[in-house]
Amino acid sequence: MRAELLSLVWLAVTVGGYYALKPVYRRHPRWWTSPLLTVPLLLALLGLPLGMNYPVYIQDTHWLVLMLGPATAAFALPIFRYRALIRAHWPALMAGVLGGSAMAIASAWVLATWCGLDDSVRRSLLARSITTPLAMLVSADIGGVPELTALFVVITGVAGIALGELLLRCLPLRSALARGALFGVGAHGAGTAKAYDVGTEEGSVASLAMVLAGLLNVLLAPTLASLLR
Repeated sequence: MRAELLSLVWLAVTVGGYYALKPVYRRHPRWWTSPLLTVPLLLALLGLPLGMNYPVYIQDTHWLVLMLGPATAAFALPIFRYRALIRAHWPALMAGVLGGSAMAIASAWVLATWCGLDDSVRRSLLARSITTPLAMLVSADIGGVPELTALFVVITGVAGIALGELLLRCLPLRSALARGALFGVGAHGAGTAKAYDVGTEEGSVASLAMVLAGLLNVLLAPTLASLLR
């Protein structure tokens, strides 16, 4: 009975923390106020004193992860809605998605190898730059740990928002296509939300770039897995 009660408590803290902290991000849209960062910090502050560890937390809240599956089907909506935009700019979009995905995978593998990380951790890092449902699928296909990949996706999203804001100030990215692709490819869902703060067209492009990058990685996962053997 105590285990079931603890599971309900952690579910309530996770969901309640998100809804409680999301208005803070709306009023002050900065990377350090994003629920992607503030909710895990809240859970850590509560969980560490109580001796809660990550495997136990995932076991208690596994249904939240299962809900990511149906969310994958919704990714077809932005592709259909903005199909005219894809037709008009597909060479630039594909170049950005291919280049960004290749850079993300290569940099993750090289840095993880240079740091001497375990092979399963290295494989889990490779899908860090695509949205969580697809990242977990890719991670499982290439021999990573999907739950660990989900954590890396969150970290990448928060870092991508912070670096994206800096790059927008430093680089001469004048087109909505370039600004949106920057966030969509570099910071997946978190970056897409930030891109909508910049502009509607930027958000639409970021959404498309995020979906295309995710689908590309899923399609290439078997090939990547064979190369890593």
